[in-house]
Amino acid sequence: MKRILVWFFILSFSLAAARAQDDATQQQINKLNGQIQDLLDAQAMQAKRMDALEKEIGDLRDKSSGPAAGQDDLKKLADQVQEIDKKRQEDRDLILKEIEKLGKVGGSTAAHKPAPVPTTSTSIGGPTAAGKENGYEYKVAAGDTLSIIAKAYRDQQGIKVTSDQILKANPGLDPKSLKVGQTIFIPAPAR
Repeated sequence: MKRILVWFFILSFSLAAARAQDDATQQQINKLNGQIQDLLDAQAMQAKRMDALEKEIGDLRDKSSGPAAGQDDLKKLADQVQEIDKKRQEDRDLILKEIEKLGKVGGSTAAHKPAPVPTTSTSIGGPTAAGKENGYEYKVAAGDTLSIIAKAYRDQQGIKVTSDQILKANPGLDPKSLKVGQTIFIPAPAR
């Protein structure tokens, strides 16, 4: 009787283990089916995108093979660009006037740090990957940031330079840790 009971216990334990293993296998199969379905959906979306891109390329080819713009079209376009530039300049002047008004209304100017004045305005050659580049040296003052320095050169010197251009002209410069007295290179715009 004890042997039958032991064999019965072993058999029921084996059946339970097999059933648990079947459930785990089924879950893995379901998970894999879901992943396969996701991949098929992604592939279908990619095919749709490729079809749309092929259509756009075909449309661009059709447009590029069409008639070229005439002199009148180019003149109209140039006039529109000049008009937009004039409006942009007027907007810039208006914004600067409003900023000045806000500065006067804001109270004491001691609370506002003036933009830095470029210390050296002599043209020098600075190292770049392409060789020598014309530009200016600037000694960092307290409270300076790359954007403040770039704005000062734009506003006070008329040199169109951006923070990114300054970073590129000064390899290894960390914009978050500028040191007072540190000399940096300000690239002059290409002519």
